[in-house]
Amino acid sequence: MRRLTVLRTGPQTLVKDLGRPGYAHLGVPPSGALEGPALRLANRLVGNPETAAGLEVLLGGLAVRAGASCTVVVTGPPAPVRRNGCAVGSHALVHLACGDVLEVGTPERGLRCYLAVSGGVDVPAELGSRSTDLLSGIGPDPVRDNDDLPLGAVTAPAVGADVLVPTRVPDALVVPVLLGPRDDWFGDPAGQLRAGRWTVSEKSNRVGMRLTGTALERAEGFVGEELPSEGIPTGGVQVPADGQPVVFLADHPTTGGYPVIGVVPADVLPLLAQARPGVPLEFRPQDEPGLDPLFR
Repeated sequence: MRRLTVLRTGPQTLVKDLGRPGYAHLGVPPSGALEGPALRLANRLVGNPETAAGLEVLLGGLAVRAGASCTVVVTGPPAPVRRNGCAVGSHALVHLACGDVLEVGTPERGLRCYLAVSGGVDVPAELGSRSTDLLSGIGPDPVRDNDDLPLGAVTAPAVGADVLVPTRVPDALVVPVLLGPRDDWFGDPAGQLRAGRWTVSEKSNRVGMRLTGTALERAEGFVGEELPSEGIPTGGVQVPADGQPVVFLADHPTTGGYPVIGVVPADVLPLLAQARPGVPLEFRPQDEPGLDPLFR
């Protein structure tokens, strides 16, 4: 059997593909790689379909041993990668012979790297996806030391040619947000978002990016009110009772009882997934003229 044996997982390693969208009516979040473009790139490089499953590695520390000849690549933010103790670098194809050991170190910046292997990680799919969902428990368990991960059949040669741009991780985030559906619960919601200043909290995870800083204030008539539980989209900016926003990411609950002041566009979310605790963040209503949509 073609396989990878996990020698070390690091802080957290998860099997991830592009997720299982379309099941919110069943209470199932989309899950999938938080930085989908990085996983897509890695799969293209090793000759896989973009939908193949790979590994999402939080802050490095992963070590795997090849149980068969295979080709691998690590994408996302730049990170040290070693084969049998020798540096080979990220964003470059690496051939592993049977018994070779690959190690992924801590990225220079950012949080998550992606490891793709020729054939893909071939664990059983649930609801059409091989992704681990940390909130609902659907999909494979988080990767553990000594796990044997089966690999699928190689269907195309590794191409090794693509637009190889490592993920850019900024010093500060300026995040566009589309107001609604519950912006009417807040006095001058656009003004509050524009004037507020936050940092990424150490309590952030795949469920949501928690922020600390300016407390968003409710409008008169909504102070102390409760909202019946309603659907929440990925990227929804929910405001709990303490006024500190939470940006919901791929493993978010599908319903919630706090008002959602706005929604972060889907194309911004992959880079939010790389923001380490302490990174400054500002919101900008999406319709502001001249907004550079992400960074300053």
